[in-house]
Amino acid sequence: MMKTTLKTAILACMIAMPMIGNAQTKTTMATLYKEFKPATIELADGRTIHKSLTNVFLKNSSLLFLQNLYTMEADMETIKKVTYDDRTFTVVNKQLATLVDSVGENIIYRVDYLDLEAFNAQLKNNIQITDLSIGDQIGTTTIDLSNEEDYKFPVIHKYYMVYNHELITVHEREIWRKLPKSKRRMFKTAITMPGFSWTKDESIVALLKAITLEESTDPKAED
Repeated sequence: MMKTTLKTAILACMIAMPMIGNAQTKTTMATLYKEFKPATIELADGRTIHKSLTNVFLKNSSLLFLQNLYTMEADMETIKKVTYDDRTFTVVNKQLATLVDSVGENIIYRVDYLDLEAFNAQLKNNIQITDLSIGDQIGTTTIDLSNEEDYKFPVIHKYYMVYNHELITVHEREIWRKLPKSKRRMFKTAITMPGFSWTKDESIVALLKAITLEESTDPKAED
């Protein structure tokens, strides 16, 4: 395929796809939901259980549940999937991840979590955070750290790609290492397209579509 045609094909992927909204970029809470809510949990051993009061801890995208008067952090190695009334999470690399899109058997997942370093650097003179870690148990009142609208946590989006049945962290170097030579020209073209961003759903999906194109469309693959 001619180079200009390849760029046109990738650009068409970016234009034709429905716009996928990213998760909130800032939040005043350390949990995804303001209130703890029911969830159906599929365990790694195949069993399914129901918990009436659960939440997603945005510090590390883990599952929380209430036990008596305490908030407990679940063992993520034992969980495969968590389903709420508005979304489903798949456990990817011990984190609760949402499915962004798929192309054939190739899949993009996104994990959302708090950028605590940026938050602390920004507000270290205005607010004191005494504890954002969850050990064996902490009081539930420590989950909502601030009621002030001005104090917001930045939220980072981290992506994972299942490509050729292998889980890859979405990073330029990591993807390049896993790609066959026949896909590398498409990869280079996709990441240099105008508006491409490693932090936007639509860009990562366009990249996945580009490197999933038929091998025969790129006879001049580069090393």
